[in-house]
Amino acid sequence: MSMIDQVRSQMMTAMKNKEKDRKDALSMLLSALKNKAIDKRADLTEAEEFEVVKKEIKQTKETMELAPEERTDIKEACQIRLSVYQEFAPEEMSEGQIREQVKEVLELLEITEPAGKDKGKIMKELMPRVKGRADGGLVNKIVGEMLG
Repeated sequence: MSMIDQVRSQMMTAMKNKEKDRKDALSMLLSALKNKAIDKRADLTEAEEFEVVKKEIKQTKETMELAPEERTDIKEACQIRLSVYQEFAPEEMSEGQIREQVKEVLELLEITEPAGKDKGKIMKELMPRVKGRADGGLVNKIVGEMLG
């Protein structure tokens, strides 16, 4: 079952249960997913679906941060949206899992003593493995630490 179908199904349930805020958040997520599929002119892959969810989460957090202090209504609406979007977000990789992936990449590339000059090769191989499941900044930090 695609994420679009899951969101649509949960939206129907929210409508039946008269959960207006939840329905609105699901409706916005459904629109974002459909628009991405229309732009692509094909069904979305799981990674692309997660990308859309992460983008919506990021935009909602930005809206929340930029809202004036006295606009608690905006902040509350954003908080509700975030909680709904989190249900569909991919599970983030832990620091340990990222380190494991880096070690696998180092073995694959046969790099025993990683140095700064190897970072480009390592990242090129590593990023497709962790895309959408790990924070890019954290990945960069861990690789930097491992390079010494």
